Amino acid sequence: MGVTCVIPVELPEGKSGQQAFAIEKLQKRAELMGATKTGTWCVNCETYQAITTFSTASKLIHLLHSTEFPYSSFAVLETGTCLVADSGFDSLMTKLKTFYTPRKTAKIEAKGQRYEYGDFVLKFGQVSAGPSFKGLVVELEYQPCDDIVQCWSLISEFLISFMDESFVLPPPPKCNNKTTEMFCPSDTILQYIGVFNTYRKSMGVAAGSLSQ
Repeated sequence: MGVTCVIPVELPEGKSGQQAFAIEKLQKRAELMGATKTGTWCVNCETYQAITTFSTASKLIHLLHSTEFPYSSFAVLETGTCLVADSGFDSLMTKLKTFYTPRKTAKIEAKGQRYEYGDFVLKFGQVSAGPSFKGLVVELEYQPCDDIVQCWSLISEFLISFMDESFVLPPPPKCNNKTTEMFCPSDTILQYIGVFNTYRKSMGVAAGSLSQ
């Protein structure tokens, strides 16, 4: 994988019921410029809370899965530390039920259509918690490069040209590996944690914008 940017997309005021139209608008724009549909994608998250009778290092653990990494589980702690394990980590959480319990209504996911356009991968999806729609998200990945500094200008140019005029370019995503400063899957997962937390709080604050 390369450098990835995950952007929550704000619907125009009073248009929260038109999420399907908003997603279709972005997908048609991608298809018109020549992007090829390559299937569907999903990132899901379940949050576990520490049982208060025990002293634990982290009160919350967010357990995430991504269709891009089908054999991996990502456990994100409150500190922002992201632990990467194989998919068997899920069964470990059930064995830790003495210490951690799933939070009620804490499951949230983003899913939608995946496209490829040259060296770019575009994903458009809806964020939902159970039956409740929370918002929209766009993910852009530039595959040939793992160095944010080297490719951010190209990524930002693509985003500005693809999104609407009201789009506000977010800052470059952070790379958590200070040793190599190379982008890795954990950095993408941490961006999704930020998006999910944003939509859990409210629909009113987001980094992207989609106008009619």
